[in-house]
Amino acid sequence: MTGYNELKGAGQILVVEDDPVQRRLLKNAIERHGHVVHQAENGRIGLEMVKRDSGLFNVIVLDLMMPEMTGLEFLDALHEFGTQIPVIVQTGQGGIETVVQAMRAGAFDFVVKPVSPERIATSISNAMKLDQREVKARAGRRSRSGSVGFDDIVSASPAMIRVIDLAQRAAQSNIPVVLEGESGVGKELVARAIQSGGDRSNKPFVTVNCGAIPHNLVESILFGHEKGAFTGATERHIGKFMEADGGTIFLDEIGDLPLEVQVKLLRAVQQGEIETVGARTAHKVNVRLISATNKDLIEEVKSGHFREDLYYRLNVFPITIPALRKRKEDIPHLVRVFTDRFSSEQKSGRRMTVNSGALALLTAYDWPGNIRQLENAIFRAVVLAEGPELTEADFPQIAAQLPEYEVVDHLALVADNTGLDPDEAYGEEYQAPMPSEVHHRLSETSENAIASVNPSGDVRKLADVEEELIRFALKFYRGQMSQVARKLGIGRSTLYRKLKDYGIDPDNPQKDAA
Repeated sequence: MTGYNELKGAGQILVVEDDPVQRRLLKNAIERHGHVVHQAENGRIGLEMVKRDSGLFNVIVLDLMMPEMTGLEFLDALHEFGTQIPVIVQTGQGGIETVVQAMRAGAFDFVVKPVSPERIATSISNAMKLDQREVKARAGRRSRSGSVGFDDIVSASPAMIRVIDLAQRAAQSNIPVVLEGESGVGKELVARAIQSGGDRSNKPFVTVNCGAIPHNLVESILFGHEKGAFTGATERHIGKFMEADGGTIFLDEIGDLPLEVQVKLLRAVQQGEIETVGARTAHKVNVRLISATNKDLIEEVKSGHFREDLYYRLNVFPITIPALRKRKEDIPHLVRVFTDRFSSEQKSGRRMTVNSGALALLTAYDWPGNIRQLENAIFRAVVLAEGPELTEADFPQIAAQLPEYEVVDHLALVADNTGLDPDEAYGEEYQAPMPSEVHHRLSETSENAIASVNPSGDVRKLADVEEELIRFALKFYRGQMSQVARKLGIGRSTLYRKLKDYGIDPDNPQKDAA
């Protein structure tokens, strides 16, 4: 039997659980391992404790099924005010679907009731490693330059190449931009790159998360207030627009702005003026406005939740950032970037690598939480890894959601987008076509020789030969884009561009695209 104080340091653990019996059992189990336990009987009390003492708790143990505020609602609220405390969720038998939702929402680990003292101790130990290193890592990242350029955005996929092209055009002017896309796709990163690429690059960049501000404070935070403007206004506050004067203001989740605040925002956009709460005169401001939303704003307009006149003022230059599942070519690059960054921040300073099997696993997953979820998964794996190489075993939560996936297909994508030798990426999984299969495919394509001269006896144009070769390769490799690009010696993005240039339908290469 292991000793009760086997962990190297005592942690401050917050248990959020509505069942008093479960709270007592957890308290006893956790205290056996030398930790200090704080208890909250529901989610709202737990949130108040976190807000009051944000730096106190190392780990939160959270019950998912509670009245008043569920565990998922607790996680959402925790995320809104930026707390990075690792959360271990617990659920009864049969609650795995909710656990999956919790993991997507950012939970560190999960345990199933009744949980053994050893299991909860191990989970807390791992979470405390994450907590301690996360604090150091984030401090290190904050100390570096906040400037982000277009070169800092991973864009190997055709979809992201298009986004970068649009964003670079937007950077050349000061027109309002709306960035659309799911949560976690990197809207703020694109906004910062637009700022860095324009004439306001050395001016303030001020971020406001409209969805995280209480409605009764939104106007004051955005536009400021005068001393005595309302109860509790003991001093003058300039507001985010004045703070961003001369630079850029980034309004994240703009679809959550209350209608009464939208009126004042419209004036700021139309006339370059803001009304400070409690002031008798308007103030002139000069800001570049970039907005972001994960909502369909036109639907919000139709439902009466967003002003139509404001929508058309803001939506001058919309850019849609695709979900990570729609730009899988970028995943191997992102994995490498995050692994390099996080491993360099570890105390050992050793540079970690990711094997091809793990890359294939990560590429196969759809990442509902997008880049933010991928980043968290890599960070967790790097912190807890025992060796210099990350493998499939370092991503158990991802593997658990992908009981079956086509390794070969995703290894092909890994080979395309990491510079690995294809055979190295495939390992023993990949088998080249047998000679008989090659003969069969040649007989299917029939025209297996491409003419070098035209009927008049002149050498054919290079573009004509290239187009014919691409059509032949598409048919020979049966539309497998990774195979076609690799065998032609070009990248997938180049292949997609050439398909568009030549008007080739990849599903029917002998015909032109519609």
